[in-house]
Amino acid sequence: MDIQKLRDSHKVLAKYDYEPKELKKGYADRTLHIDLGKNSHEIKPVTDAVKDKFIGGKGLGLRLLWDATKPETKWNDPENAIIISPGPIAGITQYAGSGKSLVVSISPLTDIVIDSNVGGYFGPFLKFSGFDALELTGKADKEVIIVIDGTKNTISIEEAPEEAVDSHVLAEQLTEMYADNEKDRINVSVVSAGTAADNAYIGMLNFSFWDPRRGVARLKQAGRGGIGTVFRDKKIKAIVAKVEKIAGNMNNVEDIKAIQERGKRFNKEMRDLDEAQCEMKTKGTAHLVEIMDQYDLLPVNNFKFGAHPDTKNIDSEVWKSMFTQGLPDGCWIGCTMACAKAVDNFKLKTGPYAGTEVTVDGPEYENAAGLGSNCGIFDPDVIVELNFYCDTYGLDTISYGTMVAFIMECYENGILDKEKTGGLELTFGNKDAALELIHQISRGEGFGLIAGKGIRWMKKYFAENYGADPKFLQDIGMEAKGLEYSEYVSKESLAQQGGFAMTNKGPQHDEAWLIFMDMVNNQIPTFEDKAEALHYFPMFRTWFGLMGLCKLPWNDVEPENNAETDEPAKVPEHVDNYVTIFKAVTGKEFSKKEMIRQSERVYNFQRIFNLRRGYGKREQDRGPYRAMGPVTVEEYESRQDRYDAQLKEKVGVDPTGKTSEEKVAIMRAFREDQYEQLLDAVYKRRGWTNNGIPTIEHLKELGMDLPELIETVKPHL
Repeated sequence: MDIQKLRDSHKVLAKYDYEPKELKKGYADRTLHIDLGKNSHEIKPVTDAVKDKFIGGKGLGLRLLWDATKPETKWNDPENAIIISPGPIAGITQYAGSGKSLVVSISPLTDIVIDSNVGGYFGPFLKFSGFDALELTGKADKEVIIVIDGTKNTISIEEAPEEAVDSHVLAEQLTEMYADNEKDRINVSVVSAGTAADNAYIGMLNFSFWDPRRGVARLKQAGRGGIGTVFRDKKIKAIVAKVEKIAGNMNNVEDIKAIQERGKRFNKEMRDLDEAQCEMKTKGTAHLVEIMDQYDLLPVNNFKFGAHPDTKNIDSEVWKSMFTQGLPDGCWIGCTMACAKAVDNFKLKTGPYAGTEVTVDGPEYENAAGLGSNCGIFDPDVIVELNFYCDTYGLDTISYGTMVAFIMECYENGILDKEKTGGLELTFGNKDAALELIHQISRGEGFGLIAGKGIRWMKKYFAENYGADPKFLQDIGMEAKGLEYSEYVSKESLAQQGGFAMTNKGPQHDEAWLIFMDMVNNQIPTFEDKAEALHYFPMFRTWFGLMGLCKLPWNDVEPENNAETDEPAKVPEHVDNYVTIFKAVTGKEFSKKEMIRQSERVYNFQRIFNLRRGYGKREQDRGPYRAMGPVTVEEYESRQDRYDAQLKEKVGVDPTGKTSEEKVAIMRAFREDQYEQLLDAVYKRRGWTNNGIPTIEHLKELGMDLPELIETVKPHL
C-alpha cells in the first residue's frame, strides 16, 4: 500500500488546536464533542457533581447521550451520539485489565441505549490526549476520519476517500500513516467498522492495538447493538488517536504504590494458578467450550440443545493448538492475563481476501459457540474464517451467530427455502452457506440484506411475507429487547433467564452470569436468593464499565483460599483489590458498599433512559420461551428423563400416560409462572414497582432524584 498516496488524497475539512491537559487522579475533567454536520468541535467541562453521580465510562457516556438526544430520537438521526469513554481507572498499567472503554449510542437493533465494553488502546489514548470522553454527533457528507493527536494537541476532520473500509486493512494503513516510524506504531490506535456495517443493523466497532511482536494491528470489538452501523451511517471511516508515549503513571494517581502492590499480588496469582484454573494465558475464554458442553449449556442448533458429540472438534485443546503461544497477549499494557489469543498466518479460503494470510483475533468462547455449535458447525477452520470476516467487515459475532442459527431453524421448518434465500441452503451445519451469507451482507445484496437486520426485524418480516406463525417465531427467535442472545443455554437456570432478559440493554452475559451459582452449585435456591444475586452481580459488573476495567481478572483466576471465604462467588480478595485501586487512583474514600451504590445510580439512570424512550417496563423484561424451556417435542424428548422427573418433583404432575405435547404445555405453564415470580422478587429487591419502574423513594435514597428523572418516572407510578 502506498501510504503517501493515501495521505495525499486527504482533504482537511477542519483542524483545531487545543490546550494540553494533564490528567489528575484519573480524570481530565473535560470531554470532546465533534459535530460532523458542522465540522465543529467543543470542549466541555466535567464537573465534580457529574463525576459523583456518573463516575465515567458508561455512566458519563449515558449522561452525555441523554443530553444529546430527545425521547423520539432514532438511531440514524444526526443528533444520535456515539460516545466513547474510558473511565477513571482506565490507562493504569500496574493492574490487569485496565485498558477498557465503554461505547454508548441509541441502537438500530433495540431502539434503546446500547453499551459495549471494548479493549484496545484507543480509550487510554483518548484520555492521555486530555479527554474523559469523545462525543460524536451529526453526519458527514463524505467519508471522513477524525484524528486526535495528543502529541501536537490538534483535532482534525479529514476526507479520506482512498483508504480501505474493512478494519484489518484500514487499521494498518492508518497506523502506518500517523506513526512517525515503526517503533512509534504502538502509540497509534484506530477505531473503525467495515463494509458489512454499511448494510446491517448488527455493525460493530474495532479498536486497534499494535502488536510489535507480530508486526500487525490487532483488533478488539465493541460488538453489541449495532454501534458500528451508527458509525458508518455518520460516514465515519475511522477515528485515530496518537500519543507521545505510554508511561507508568499517565493518570497521575494519588497512590501509585498501593496499585503496584495489588498488581504484584495479582500477577503472582496468574503466574502460579492460571494453568490449574482457567488457562487464560494459553486458551483465553475458549477454555469454556467443553465445560459448557459438559453441563448441557453449550448452544447447539439455535439453543435447542446444550451439548453435541462433535464438540471435541472445537474444544479448548483444538484452539490451544491453533493459537500462537508464548506471547504476552494483553489488549492493554501490563495485563498479565494475556487472554487476547490469536491465530496467526491463517490462509483465507473465501471472500475478497481469499488466499491472503492474516492474523485472526480469537475465537473467544462466544465466537466458537455462536459461529460454531449454535449453527451446527464443528469445523474450527470455518469458525476462524467466520470470526475473521465478522471482525473485518464490522459485524457483531454474537448477533451474527445467533441470527444465522435462527435462520437455519426457520429453513429446516419450511419457513424459508432456496427461493426465498436466493439459493442458499441454510440448514444447520452448512458451512458454505454461513460464509456466503456474511459476504452477501458485506456486498449489500441478496438474502444478506434481510439477515443483517437482526432477529426481531426478521420475525416480523417472515410472518408478514412468508406466512410464518408469529408465536413460533417468538418462541425460537433468541432475542430480547431486540438484541440477540449471548451464547449460553439458560433453560435450567431461572436466575440466568432473568440475568439475560432483565438486562437494561438486552441479553448480554457481561451484566449477570449466574448459571453455575444457580444450576450447578444450587447456591441461590429461593426467589429471594436469586433476587439478591440479580441485584448484586449486575451492579458489581456495571462497576467495571464505569471504571474502564475488564471483568475477566475479577474471577477467571482466583486466590488459592477463595473457596474458604464466606462468599466465594464474589471473590472477595479481588473486590478488595478494586476498592483499594479506586481509592489509590482518585484519592477518594471508598468501600464495597459505595461500589454498589455507584453502579445503582447509573443502572437506575439507564433504566429510566429506556423508560424515556418508551420501554423499560415489565413487558420488555421477558425473553423467548426457548431461553426458558423446551419449545418443541424434539427438545423435550432429547431430555425426557430430566423433564419427566421435573414434572413429577417440581410441578407435581405425574407424566405417565401423557403425550409429549401435553408435557411440553404443562412444563411451559410452570416455568413461565416461575419467571413471573422471579420478576416480582427482583423488582422488589431493586426498589422498583411491580411494573419495573424505579420509585421516587429509591431514587432519593440513591441521590438520583434529579428533576428530569422524577419527571420521567412520575407518569408510570
